[in-house]
Amino acid sequence: MVSAPPVLELAGVDHVYPDGSTGLRDCSLALARGRRHALLGANGAGKSTVLLHLNGLLRPGAGQLRHDGQPVDHGRAGLAALRRRVGLVFQDPDRQLFAAHVEEDVSFGPLNLGFDAGTVRARVAAALDAVGLREHAGRAVHRLSFGQKKRVCIAGVLAMEPEVLLLDEPMAGLDAAMQAGLAALLDRLAARGVTVLLSTHDADFAFGWADDIHLLAAGRCIASGRAATLAARPDLLHAAGHRVPLAIALHAELAARGVLPQSPAPRSVPALLDALRALPRQFEHPGETTA
Repeated sequence: MVSAPPVLELAGVDHVYPDGSTGLRDCSLALARGRRHALLGANGAGKSTVLLHLNGLLRPGAGQLRHDGQPVDHGRAGLAALRRRVGLVFQDPDRQLFAAHVEEDVSFGPLNLGFDAGTVRARVAAALDAVGLREHAGRAVHRLSFGQKKRVCIAGVLAMEPEVLLLDEPMAGLDAAMQAGLAALLDRLAARGVTVLLSTHDADFAFGWADDIHLLAAGRCIASGRAATLAARPDLLHAAGHRVPLAIALHAELAARGVLPQSPAPRSVPALLDALRALPRQFEHPGETTA
């Protein structure tokens, strides 16, 4: 059986910025369709540059961007076709928001696609529902909190109904409750078949959430694979500027002491706590000693 091509792929991509700094060098990575992907790397590793290439905002100096196995045409028509299917959410919402009111901003994309007013209203309502901002549709954008602005940006992309959603450091600046809500939203999108790729500095979150991990170092993707597989490669994590996630390190220590089995390895602290709670209690009455 012939496997389907990746929905998006960078093949040997180089990019040099106008000031002469290297953004990417011989960078290759592929996004399997309908999966949750996390892009991990230290500051300056090239995470944002990868996302800008995958959305066509930057053009490779060498190598190729491929969509469904075919090279992307970087002419106006080719890029318009790509961006109808691949949405990008910037790290700083103020780079992406431009309309005065929430509903106006979210409706911009569907209107540009030429949909009728009824379809645009339905898409905007569904997108605002998805991010929990339906009641804020008429609010002025400048009166929103940072986290609310981020959610408006996500709604604006969702209203385009993309097949791929790219997010640059989406958890930055969000409190714990907002992070949990955003993760749940991304899970729902992935369950509907949307391919999600986010960049993050948080290895604990990445390994607890993602199906697949891509590790970047100095503008190159040094490893890609299932999260459970790369969790067992501290050498690659260190090369990408990250420590072994806390849950994985704790599980390894507990397994070495015979407290927990070697597998399956919990990939998040809540999952690790669940595994510990499932163990039988050794003492019915802690603190008592036997004769």
